[in-house]
Amino acid sequence: MNGFSRMTDASVLEPNAGVALVPTPNEDDLPRRFSNFATFGDALDYAAQGQRGMNFHDPRGTLKRVYPYRELRDDALAMAHRLIAHGIGKGDRVALIAETGPDFAALFCGCIYAGAWPVPLPLPTSFGGKDAYVDQLAVQLASSDPVVLFYPAEIGALSHPAAERQGCEGLSFEDFAARPVPVCELPAASADDICYLQYSSGSTRFPHGVAVTHASLLNNLAGHGEGMELIQSDRCISWLPWYHDMGLVGCFLSVIANQVSVDYLKTEDFARRPLAWLDMISRNPGTSASYSPTFGYDICARRISSQSHVSERFDLSRWRIAGNGADMIRPDVMQGFVNAFAPAGFKASAFLPSYGLAEATLAVTIMPPGEGIRVELVEEERLSGTPRDLSRPARYRAIVNCGKAVKDMALEIRGQSGEVLPDHHIGKVWCRGPSVMVGYFRDVEATEACLVPSADGKGAWLDTGDMGYMVDGYLFIVGRAKDMIIINGKNHWPQDIEWAVEQLPGFNHGDIAAFSVETDSGEESVAVLVHCRVSDPEERQKLHDTIRDKVRSILGHPAIVELVPPRTLPRTSSGKLSRAKAKKQYLSGEIEPIRLAA
Repeated sequence: MNGFSRMTDASVLEPNAGVALVPTPNEDDLPRRFSNFATFGDALDYAAQGQRGMNFHDPRGTLKRVYPYRELRDDALAMAHRLIAHGIGKGDRVALIAETGPDFAALFCGCIYAGAWPVPLPLPTSFGGKDAYVDQLAVQLASSDPVVLFYPAEIGALSHPAAERQGCEGLSFEDFAARPVPVCELPAASADDICYLQYSSGSTRFPHGVAVTHASLLNNLAGHGEGMELIQSDRCISWLPWYHDMGLVGCFLSVIANQVSVDYLKTEDFARRPLAWLDMISRNPGTSASYSPTFGYDICARRISSQSHVSERFDLSRWRIAGNGADMIRPDVMQGFVNAFAPAGFKASAFLPSYGLAEATLAVTIMPPGEGIRVELVEEERLSGTPRDLSRPARYRAIVNCGKAVKDMALEIRGQSGEVLPDHHIGKVWCRGPSVMVGYFRDVEATEACLVPSADGKGAWLDTGDMGYMVDGYLFIVGRAKDMIIINGKNHWPQDIEWAVEQLPGFNHGDIAAFSVETDSGEESVAVLVHCRVSDPEERQKLHDTIRDKVRSILGHPAIVELVPPRTLPRTSSGKLSRAKAKKQYLSGEIEPIRLAA
């Protein structure tokens, strides 16, 4: 097995206490393989033969733990032996609170070696309080039906109640890692075995457990390495959470399978000190590959006070791949980042837009490196599929080019009747390839709703639920089909309404949620919830009226505009605005609008 035996009596190695920390290198004598392995265990076995690995940093970006892949492999094997001794067998689900650190990494990989299915679950930082977090965990535990839930000891008071509610065992990472390591035989793995379950963020529907096989995972990870054209000097720097597909697959599993060293900043630490992310990129002597949703670039640009400060503090000239995905890509925000950090050497051509979803393991399309962000201006009427109102001036939205299909992935744009549409025609995005999921765990109905066997027998097509169009092999994403608002027979994208309000002074990305509601008369209307940071009653009323007029200018008719307290609008576990949850909470009265002066 690549020079290693899995029958070793491995034990957890102590952290690098009292030793001068030297990060794992960017370059290595081990020949790079772009994820061409039969199983993920084989991929880790191979990466462990080299010198690369993981590096964990504190909130200020200071290196605190060096974790070579050979050490991760030893720890993972020890965890696999403990799991089997604990009675966990092949195909059992093992839930893990996905804290960024060696404990989760070793247990996740240990589950794979043991033949169990790891199920990464979110940390409490994305939820409104203890009860909301316990409720979320309980829902996902009920769906995945795990034998045990592992969690960091420091959040045991939050995690253990969810395990008790589900009736599964709850154990801390620390207690389990302290157990003896019995010698036992590990089960053989095959490419068609399930490797892990990934829960979708649930931004538009109830979260589903996506079942990903070893073959699907490794095919998609090969698409990462080849699509980004990884070179020997590349190093990944990431703050993305490991319970979301872009963080787990793109910045944890991919770096192992493609043998890339990586620096990690915890997500909650990035939220407090986002510029620490750019500090880490600046210190990398090689080339950097780092991904973020649009809001990550936005928050960094907003934190900069002066251009001179930028050039003195940062060196972003070697940032080769500045990936963008996981949410709608905002060209205006990305231009703002370029304006802010060009003095530090950042190049706009480093931007690498992409499109993906958990149901396709992760990546569906990736922009060829060096092409940057390319946009097309498209009339809103064309985006919504409604006739142009010639009495009003044309409005345009910038649609971002999300790149070309990754390795072995096929794309089609289909119309309402299922017909394949030509270039420049907007329809629903469908994809097919080896990395498309085998289905949702224990949810046949949901699986059949989005996976359709192909007529040629070459695998199922996945209905992504997203709208877009193709041009010369490049994919342009317009929005989610389920988010479309239809009023009086005319279609409106909520992103257009939200973006228009965000252009008013004082608003940030994520401050507005737009969705359709039914009025007392039974007619459909548009509701727009807006975070309000104004305390003066008269100023609030002025703000409300300004937003009302702005929305009316877009829709051509009145809408319901509600001001709500800051941090009220709900987000998914991956940090995206959840319009579906905002609508539910608004209609139930859980979101209480601010009362305006009569």
